[in-house]
Formats: sequence, structure tokens, C-alpha cells
Amino acid sequence: MNKIRIKFASKLGLVAAAAGSAVGLGNIWRFPSQAADGGGALFIFLYIACILFFGIPLMMGEFIVGRSGRANASGSFQKLAPGTQWKWVGRLGIITAFLILGFYMVVCGWTMEYIMQSVSGQLMATDSFSEAFGNLLQNPTRQVVWMLLFTILTAFFILAGVKKGIEQSAKILMPVLFLILLVLGIRSITLPGSVEGLAFLFKPNIESVKSTIFLDAIGQAFFSLSIGMGCMTTYGSYFRDDSNLRKTAVQVSLLDTLVAVLAGIVIFPAAFALTQTPDTIVSSLVAGGPGLLFITIPELFHHMPFSSLWSALFFVLLGIAALTSTISLMEVVTTFLHEEFDMLRRNAVTLVAMGVAVLGVVSSMSPQFFNMLDYTTAKILLPLSGLFISLFIGWYLDKKITFAQLSNEGTLSVSVRFIKLYIFILRYVAPVAIVGIFIYGIFF
Repeated sequence: MNKIRIKFASKLGLVAAAAGSAVGLGNIWRFPSQAADGGGALFIFLYIACILFFGIPLMMGEFIVGRSGRANASGSFQKLAPGTQWKWVGRLGIITAFLILGFYMVVCGWTMEYIMQSVSGQLMATDSFSEAFGNLLQNPTRQVVWMLLFTILTAFFILAGVKKGIEQSAKILMPVLFLILLVLGIRSITLPGSVEGLAFLFKPNIESVKSTIFLDAIGQAFFSLSIGMGCMTTYGSYFRDDSNLRKTAVQVSLLDTLVAVLAGIVIFPAAFALTQTPDTIVSSLVAGGPGLLFITIPELFHHMPFSSLWSALFFVLLGIAALTSTISLMEVVTTFLHEEFDMLRRNAVTLVAMGVAVLGVVSSMSPQFFNMLDYTTAKILLPLSGLFISLFIGWYLDKKITFAQLSNEGTLSVSVRFIKLYIFILRYVAPVAIVGIFIYGIFF
């Protein structure tokens, strides 16, 4: 195992990489669908509250484990709890990351297909977007080709290393992502009739609130921030000694939430402005999933002038969001193999990419397998991993380590009251919330 660990070269690169890990397709399709189904502003308020009280503390916890352990997700837990089984918390995150890649890469492949169709003008020339997406799903060969290309693209950045690959790509891709979101957002809110869509998003709609809205908000917060995948633990191991973990967690959460809200600003005003029956579009938003991205959204752009341009921008945005996430997920598994089995990094990347490709091929050919991976990771493995991280920081880890990491060995001002509150949240509050998510995910 490496004695001298590579670290992110700059604070900007650090935040961009961590934010890139958090920002993904879930921000752009899952958040709008949850907001549509949760009373608009009321869901957004609860979501932000969950980010503050649960998401940020757990992200800080992963950062603490990663930087104090200075190893992969499993190795960091093993260093902090030698001779115990806590290492399996990290391994659970690694397994989860690998399984997520197995179906996530397929969706990434769909995104590449739609970028090419948008650029060529073929997408906007179709008679039925539903039929076009259905044809793609019924063509495993096309799905496999695009999935493999996206897997190779992700592996390319991982092979380049932490500084030249992960950090540099994040510093370029994240600003581009925000720029495209802003351009699409401005275009959306300047459409005639867009005000009604903004009102739907930002005004509380008590009548449409479900009894599960609080659990939905917590689940979205965990899913969106990449809690329990080993990503933040792995990236935390690359943080410099002077990196402010509290500040970084807040900044990453803020950027992640901003992307989600901007996605809502892109989608809702356009939905209400460009259709005669916005209720139908709202139903599609509530349904969420791939249909929102690859059927509903293209239908909206179809009504715009220069529809192919706006469609291409949107799917490039999706591709960037997907790539920053797949880079972090593949890095989690690669680093584990590289350090725990003393493999050369290029060999570890190759092995991981091959494994992901195998899962991706099966996912492309079997919708049942695709759905099983999606369900298992989102409903079972992520909540379990988040629960164990919370219990580890709250009950097992020496408070002196927690204080040393959050205060950077005393160089930052951290009050005893804050540490007590932080431990209380991870010891009692977060576990109860996560168990609630787990039970809800299994039985509802």
C-alpha cells in the first residue's frame, strides 16, 4: 500500500471533484419528479432540511474516515478499527458502487445515443419519441456499443490518475455543466407561459402532499449526495491536511442542491409553457425515471425553435453529469483493488472496466436484471451503508479523531458544543431516519 498518498492539488479541484461525484442523473430526473409529487416548494424545503441535518453530517463522516485513514474505502475503516469487522462497511460501499455502475453505464449509453441523434437532427425528426426510445430499448446491440464506449471514456480519466484525470476533468466539466444549466434555465423561463411552471415548483401545494414526503426527501438527499457508495470516503483520502471538511461538505451539498433546483427550473416552466395539457406533463414528471429524460423532455424541446440545438445541449448536460459520477464510482473500486491486492493501477482499471462491461451487457439485454440492480442498490445497500457509517462515527470512532479531523488538528475553531451536536445526530437522529428509509424502501 502506498506510503505517500496522492492528494488533490487545489481546493477548487477538491470541491469540483466531490461535487462531480454527488451531481449525477438523479439530480436531473429524480429531483424534479420528487418535487412534482411532493407539493413543489414543500418538498424542496424538506429536502434542504434533510441535506442540512442528515446529508452534510454523513458526508462529513465519510470525509473524516477517508482523510484519517488515508486509504481506500475498506482500508480506511480497517486502519481506524483494526482487528474488527468494520472494514466491511467500506466494502459494502465498494460493492454498491460496482453494482450501480452495472446499470448506470447503460443509462449513460442512452445519453450518448441521444447526443448523436440530437446533433444529427434525427431525434427531432421522429414521429414518436416514445416509439424511438422503445426501439432503443429493444436493440441490445446499440445499447451495448454505447455502454462500452462510455465505460472506456470513464476508464480513460481513471487511468490518468487523481490529479491529471479526476481533478482536472472535474475542474472543466463542472463549470461547463453549470453553464449549460444556466443557458437552458434562462431559455425555459423566458418562454411565454413559463410563470405557471415556476409557480408550480416554488409554491407549496398542500393538496398533492403524500404521507411519505418526509421519507422521500431523506431518500433523495442520500441518493443525491452519493452517501454510502464509498465515493466520499475515497475522495476524502485524497484531501489535503489543510482542507476544511465542514466547509467542503457544505459547499458540495450547496452545489449539488443548486443543480437539482436548476434542473427543476429548466423542466417545469418548459412543461407548462410548451404544452396545451400541462397536467399530462406533470404526470410524466411524477413518474420520473428514464421516460422523463428520453421521452418527455425531447417532446418539450420539439416545440421550441432550434429544437435540435436545445436537445443537444440538454443531453450533453446529462452526459457530463453522468461522467462525473461514473468517474467517482469507478475510482472507488479501482483504488480498492490497487491498494488491497497490490495491483498496478492500469490493471485494476482494466479489471473493473471489464467487470462493469459484463454487468452492463446483461443489464442491456435484461430489463429485469437492470431493475434488480437499481432496486437493490437504491432501496437496500445505500441505506444500509449510510446506517453503518453513522453508527461507526457516532458510537465507535474515538471523539478525539473526529475533533482532530474537523478542526484540522486544532488549527480551525470548532466548539465542543458543535462536536456534541454532531455526534448526537450521527448516534441517534440519523440512524432512526435511515431505518425509516430502509423500511419504506422495502415495503412501499
